[in-house]
Amino acid sequence: MQRNLAEIDSTTPYYLWGTEDSFPARRPSGLAGDADVPLCVDLDHTFTHTDLLLESVLVLLKQNPLYVFACLFWLLKGKAWLKAQVASRVSIDVAVLPYDRALLDYLQQEKQNGRSVYLCTAAHWTHARRIADHFGLFSGVLASSESTNLSGRNKAAALVNKFGEHGFDYCGDALTDVPVWKEARRAIVVGSRRIASAASRVNDRILFFERKRAMLRLVVKEMRVYQWVKNTLIFVPLLASHRFTDFDALAAAGIAFVSFCLCASSVYLLNDLLDLDADRRHARKCRRPLASGELPISFGIGLSGGLLVASVALAALLPWKFALVLAGYFAATLAYSFVLKRQMLIDVFTLAGLYTVRIVAGGKADDIALSYWLVLFSGLMFVSLAMVKRYAELDAVRRSGKTEAAGRGYFAEDTAILCALGTAAAYAAVLVLALYMNSPDITGLYRHQQPLWVMFGLLLYWISRMWMLAFRGRMTDDPIIFAARDHVSQIVIGLCVVCVMVAI
Repeated sequence: MQRNLAEIDSTTPYYLWGTEDSFPARRPSGLAGDADVPLCVDLDHTFTHTDLLLESVLVLLKQNPLYVFACLFWLLKGKAWLKAQVASRVSIDVAVLPYDRALLDYLQQEKQNGRSVYLCTAAHWTHARRIADHFGLFSGVLASSESTNLSGRNKAAALVNKFGEHGFDYCGDALTDVPVWKEARRAIVVGSRRIASAASRVNDRILFFERKRAMLRLVVKEMRVYQWVKNTLIFVPLLASHRFTDFDALAAAGIAFVSFCLCASSVYLLNDLLDLDADRRHARKCRRPLASGELPISFGIGLSGGLLVASVALAALLPWKFALVLAGYFAATLAYSFVLKRQMLIDVFTLAGLYTVRIVAGGKADDIALSYWLVLFSGLMFVSLAMVKRYAELDAVRRSGKTEAAGRGYFAEDTAILCALGTAAAYAAVLVLALYMNSPDITGLYRHQQPLWVMFGLLLYWISRMWMLAFRGRMTDDPIIFAARDHVSQIVIGLCVVCVMVAI
């Protein structure tokens, strides 16, 4: 009768799963036949393109950021204890994890050739078992327990104990695998040439699966540089106050622009780190470098922190009020990522506020007092655009036959009320512009008021067209990025600038 080794083998400090028959007897050194030699495969960054410990910690922090203090306390008792405590509180959907398809094909082929394949990982056993059960590929699992972190020398000792010295092949990806490769019959390396070179110094039988990453392209893509177009709103106060020929003011606005861009990219990275599971289920977002595993989670965490530090350093060159606005933007964005984006209507007002705060930041960077007209117009216009964004997402949900937007607090039928609220806010914004153009405040700023009425007509046309496109399902989920790429929008924005210049 076969019995589960995880239930009977209490002598091993690590987790062991399989049956008595699935683990072969120890074999002598130098055995030549591949079919008779077990193939042992690492999990993190080898079979998968992710780190399950870091991913689990991020899920835990998303549930409650205060868990960061608990994680530090657990780590004092060792990495194995940390993994166990986190795994007991977090469930990872292994079906959507990014796996190495080339390596999976190789393992399946070896399995078909009669070879036993084992998952041998430093990840906690709960994650390893779920992945093994998901694929039905592995004859057994060796993984970390509450007391032992199955990595490096611990993993090498465990494999030698089960299969004998040089009685197994091992597939890994990191320098911590060098002690394992030293004891293996063959070293199978997944990753860079540097790791393959390190493996070759302890094992002269190498099989290499090279991974090449265009790091610069991936970093630029993950930072979402195209989103930086939103931060050009920082220059609006310069245009509105007619100080666009003031070099010092332009320099200050330029520094503020770069600072905001770096801060925004830092937040985008953090948001992607917290939304890995949801992004992998999204038809488009699953291709983001962090979600797809092209960029390691550890690299993403470091990059996010580095960008934030650089942003703060630039903000220190500007008036303290700008730094205060930047801090408020960062805090509001975090609140949006953690909580507010799942709250009906609060999410769109938060988005509108995050757009408007860029204009406020531009004013603080150059010490320009913002008029109530500008703030009111901007706030209403951005409420409308935020409604466009949410409407487009819900419309896509409705067209796909679903009834609810996951994690958003909206139902598909809410598109009607969002359309009504959004168009009302848009026309209210244009009305504010019309009232401003008929107010006494305008006479001291513009020599000719007639061109501004042309701008009134252009904006009325543009916002109406944006809603028409959204209604037809042709709007992307970010209207500002859409406008930056849309030729008609580019022409309208250009004509509006011309109108302001002529009026001055």
